[in-house]
Amino acid sequence: MAHPKHKVSSTRRDKRRTHYKAAIPTIAACGNCGSAVLYHRVCPECGFYRGKLAIDKKAE
Repeated sequence: MAHPKHKVSSTRRDKRRTHYKAAIPTIAACGNCGSAVLYHRVCPECGFYRGKLAIDKKAE
């Protein structure tokens, strides 16, 4: 197994890890009711997706 010859400084370690960050989810307004919806998801309020009824929320 390989062993490091020198200690990796905290600065060098942190520079390597700069690209590991969480992405902020993109939020859009629902075209039917106007509530906040994540992209490519059915609206949790009205059940519409891309202008078509996907889930009948009144039955639930």
